[in-house]
Amino acid sequence: MSKADALYIRLDKSDVVESEEVHPGVILDFDDRDQVVGIEILNVKNRIALTDLNNIQVNVSA
Repeated sequence: MSKADALYIRLDKSDVVESEEVHPGVILDFDDRDQVVGIEILNVKNRIALTDLNNIQVNVSA
């Protein structure tokens, strides 16, 4: 059984109605109000050092 090489960040509990790949391997999930409710990053091992996965920071503008 292989393990997934992906990271998913869920921002909201709203239903996902559409997804868009905004950069190769980076997919945004949108709700019915076109708000981002999830972020999926594929091939994480090639993008983020495994030691840094314990300390990911996300800046959010209000």
